[in-house]
Amino acid sequence: MTHSDTHDKKAVAVSSMAASMAMTIGKFIVGILTGSLGLISEALHSFLDFGATVMTYLAVRVSDKPADAEHHYGHGKIEALTALGQTLLLFVTSIWIIWEAIHRLMAPKIEVEATVWSFIVIISSIAIDIWRTIALRRVAKRTRSVALEANALHFSSDVLSSSVVLVGLVFVSLGWPIGDPIAAIGVSLFVCHAGWQLSKRTFDTLIDTAPQGVADDVAAAVRAVPGVAAVNRVRIRPAGSAVFADVDVAVGRGLTLAKVAEVKQAVSAAVQAASPAAEVTVSTHPLKLDDETIHQRAMIIAASHGAHVHHITAHRIDGRLSLSFDLAVDGKLPLAEAHRIASALEADMQSEFGAETEVETHIEPMQDSTIAGSKVAADEVMEISRALEQLAAKDGLLTGIHNVRARHTALGKIVIFHCTTAPERTVAEIHRLVDDLERDLRVAVPGIWRTVAHAEPPGEG
Repeated sequence: MTHSDTHDKKAVAVSSMAASMAMTIGKFIVGILTGSLGLISEALHSFLDFGATVMTYLAVRVSDKPADAEHHYGHGKIEALTALGQTLLLFVTSIWIIWEAIHRLMAPKIEVEATVWSFIVIISSIAIDIWRTIALRRVAKRTRSVALEANALHFSSDVLSSSVVLVGLVFVSLGWPIGDPIAAIGVSLFVCHAGWQLSKRTFDTLIDTAPQGVADDVAAAVRAVPGVAAVNRVRIRPAGSAVFADVDVAVGRGLTLAKVAEVKQAVSAAVQAASPAAEVTVSTHPLKLDDETIHQRAMIIAASHGAHVHHITAHRIDGRLSLSFDLAVDGKLPLAEAHRIASALEADMQSEFGAETEVETHIEPMQDSTIAGSKVAADEVMEISRALEQLAAKDGLLTGIHNVRARHTALGKIVIFHCTTAPERTVAEIHRLVDDLERDLRVAVPGIWRTVAHAEPPGEG
C-alpha cells in the first residue's frame, strides 16, 4: 500500500463522516417537525452511517500498518471486523424501524405532514448519497479496501431507501398518510438487504475465503514460468487491502540451488503480475522428470550424497544395466570409512535404477589442497610446443597449437595448450583425438604428469 493510497483512503473516509453527519442532522430536524417516520428512520439510518464511517476511518488508519512481531500478516482484517460491526448496526436499526412502522399502521390515525423542506432534505440526501457512493467505490477498488467498500454499500443502500421515503412523502402529500410507515418498512427491507450482502462478504474475509477466480489466475500464471514442472497447490488468503498467496510448485530435481532460487523469484513476479496486491510465499519440491538421462540421474543421486563422481559409464549386458563411476573422497580417510560412503551411494543408485542394476565404484583420493608450482623455462616450453605441433601434424585433424604453458610441480609437469579443429566434428571424436595427442606427448616429453587441452573452432581463441 502506497502513501498516496493510504492518504486517499483516510480522505474519503473523513468526507463520508462529514456527509453522514450533515444528512443525519437535516433528516432528524425535518422528520421531527413533520412527524414523518420515514424521515426519522432515514435520520437514524444516516446516524448509523455516521457511526459506520467513523469506524471505517479508524479501520483504515489501523489496517495499513505494516506487519509487526505480534501481527505477522499485518492488520488488514481490522477492516473486516469493522464491516461486521456496521452490519450489526444495520440489522438493529431495521428491526426498530419495522417495529415502529407496524405500530403506526395499527394506530387509528396517522398524522404526517409533507412539507417543502421534507422534499428538499430527502432529494439532497439522495444526491449526496450518490456522490459518496461513487467516491468510495473508486477508492475502494483501487486500494482493495473492504471497509471502504462496505461504506460505499451503506451509501448505495441509502440511495434506494431515501427514494422509498421520497415515494412515501409523495403519497402523504396526496392525502394518503399510510404511505409513510409503509415507506419506513421499505427502507428497512433495503437496509436488511444491504446488511445481508455486507455480512456475507465480511464473513468470507474473516474465514479466509479466497476471492473468486484469483487462485485459478495465479495457477495459470505460475504454470507459464520456465522451470516450473507442476503447480502442486495455490492458497489465497485476503486480509484487508492485501492478498497473501502461498504457492507450492514442483521443479526438476536436477536444478541447482541457484537455479531454484531464480525459479522462485520468477514465480513470485508472475503471481504479483496476476494479482498486484499479493504478498507471495513460494515453496518448491523436487520432481523426477521423464526426460532425465541415466547420467543426469546418477549425478542427481551423487549430489544428494554430496559426493564427487566422474567418469560415469553405463552399459547393458543381456538387458541388465551396469553402472560404474569414479568416486573422489578425502585421501586421508581410512578404507573402512571410504567404503561405507561408496556402499551408501551404490545402494541409492540401485534404488534409483533398480535392484538388479550392477553398480561398481572406483574410489580415488580427492585433491584437497593447492599444489605448489613454478613456471617451466621458456626454451623447454618451446620444445613442448614443437613436439605438440609435430604430433598433431601426423593426421592433421588437430591444428593451430597455441597458448602453450607448462608448470613444474612435485608430481611432475602440467602442460596446458589450445588447439583448433573442424567445428562440425563431434565432441566424442575430438575427445578421442585429444587423448591420443596427450598420450603421445607424454612419450615424447618425459616427466609430464598431467595435460589440459582446450579444443576450439578456428577463429574462436
